[in-house]
Amino acid sequence: MNKRKIISLLLLIIGLALSVAFIIKIEFPQGFEAYFKREYYNQFGPLVISVELLIASYYLFIGHKKTNFTLAFFGFTALLDPLFNQLGLFNSIVPLYGTIFLSTCALLCLWLAFANTFKLKRLSYIAAILSVVLGVFVELFFNYL
Repeated sequence: MNKRKIISLLLLIIGLALSVAFIIKIEFPQGFEAYFKREYYNQFGPLVISVELLIASYYLFIGHKKTNFTLAFFGFTALLDPLFNQLGLFNSIVPLYGTIFLSTCALLCLWLAFANTFKLKRLSYIAAILSVVLGVFVELFFNYL
């Protein structure tokens, strides 16, 4: 197996493990009204980030032409969560182990995306800016709005 597939399988395993860990922590309320409260939807933020990692690593595994964009999108989303938490915009509900794993994977994914390590379609300036904007939108949607 080549390096691209080994890295993508490692990221897939981490993403799958974190997805399961985050799904287990979701509390499903009793009653119909609780499903329309913001606190219920805030629980899904960490799960969304780990699903982004799953999608990006799957694209990396198959060598899809949008791999670098999805890697950058995941990388910015995962790094913006602890950054916004430190800036005081919101209190992140991602556990410490999740923050460590996601931040490490995010740095790796950003390096892979911007260096175009595996000679996939290069990330344009517009795609890079769009991945940052979408990452900010996802973080603010699940934590602030």
